[in-house]
Amino acid sequence: MSKFVIYPAIDMRDGKCVRLKQGDYNEETVYGDSPFAMAHQFAEDGAEWIHMVDLDGAKAKKRINHEHVLRVANELDVRVQVGGGIRTADDVAFYLDQGVDRVILGSVAVNDPAFTKEMLATYGGERIAIGLDARDGYVATEGWLETSSVKAETLAQELARFGAEVFIFTDISRDGMLSGPNTEAITALAEATGKQVIASGGVSSLADLSELRQRTTRGVSGAIVGKALYTNQFTLAEALKGDD
Repeated sequence: MSKFVIYPAIDMRDGKCVRLKQGDYNEETVYGDSPFAMAHQFAEDGAEWIHMVDLDGAKAKKRINHEHVLRVANELDVRVQVGGGIRTADDVAFYLDQGVDRVILGSVAVNDPAFTKEMLATYGGERIAIGLDARDGYVATEGWLETSSVKAETLAQELARFGAEVFIFTDISRDGMLSGPNTEAITALAEATGKQVIASGGVSSLADLSELRQRTTRGVSGAIVGKALYTNQFTLAEALKGDD
């Protein structure tokens, strides 16, 4: 089984590093003016991967903060996965052809499974991650503004059959709340699909990471950490130490 990976998160809005509470655009805190400076610090602290989200893009349904993403991917010695506003084959190619390691398909995975399967066939399941943002077990779309009638587990199992290897699971009720991840739901998704699931949302302590790490053999392959780092609940170096 692959080792457990910590993904420090950089959510971008208006070119700044921000965090939202439960995906609410009115509940925003700005943590830095430069996504690149933040990524540079994470890289200095030992991050192997950085998780970047274009919040403006998610809302506008098109790429907006892409210059920041490409700069990080091309100027720093880290791997980058990006989500937000990726809706077309051109969007996917734009990132993957210019140094980004992995693109996350979220809303479009629900709204256009055929397109998602085509991207999986073209680029493979390691480079196309499926972002499943769930509210009460159902997938939410359009920057979490809408909740679909599709169960996260059902969609994941179908996409796994078409080559998906990496899922990013967010329990919206936990996101930005520092209330602990929904470890049971994350593990259940990994076991239902037999694929890697990266936990997102709610990580608040080193104990949360330890609990997730213990599920590595069951398919939980990593955790995205945002607010806990920005509010100094622990340092990235401390989080990474658990990999020793």
